[in-house]
Amino acid sequence: MRATEVVHYMLTTLFAAAAAHALRQGVLTRTRAGRSRVDHLLHAAMALVMAVMPWGWGGALPELPLSVFFAAAALWFPLTAVKCGQERQLSAAARRLPYAVGMAAMTWMSYRSTGHAHQTMAEGVPTAHQTMPLGHFTGESKAADVVTGLLTLYLLTCSLRSLTRDMPALRTTPETADNSTSLRSVYNRFWDGATAMGTAVMLLMPH
Repeated sequence: MRATEVVHYMLTTLFAAAAAHALRQGVLTRTRAGRSRVDHLLHAAMALVMAVMPWGWGGALPELPLSVFFAAAALWFPLTAVKCGQERQLSAAARRLPYAVGMAAMTWMSYRSTGHAHQTMAEGVPTAHQTMPLGHFTGESKAADVVTGLLTLYLLTCSLRSLTRDMPALRTTPETADNSTSLRSVYNRFWDGATAMGTAVMLLMPH
């Protein structure tokens, strides 16, 4: 088995588990509010698509509808940030920003699959634009690399923050009434961090 196939299996397993977690949170938990249910269902849809994207038959997914869907999902998170208690709307939107960026990364990957799905010559120039200067494609490639790099860097930062945030707390076991709530928060942050990490890896994979 090649190393790339091992990575593909690992990503598929990660996102399949993340989809199951999001579906459980969004469908089976009766105490969820309407917005929270939509959040989790969007995460489940994202994880399911990501689970099949690494494989060759993942190319059969309709790229343009996916781009539109995930672009709308990226807007959903900041636009539905509402004032909660003493939290201002700007703070609420910032707290939901990592989810919006994850959806934006999905939009970007779908766009790259759609926008660059040209037949490529041996030199690497799309045959549909053979008459255009090579510098045009070089500049376009550099701009795409910048966008990919920024999305990847942000997602990696969010991932490391989520995965390491509770590490000092895990070394203690306080006997408090809200211990189950704390464990649930750790559990949720683990999935946030793992999903962000997997998305960052997917961004760096060829499309």
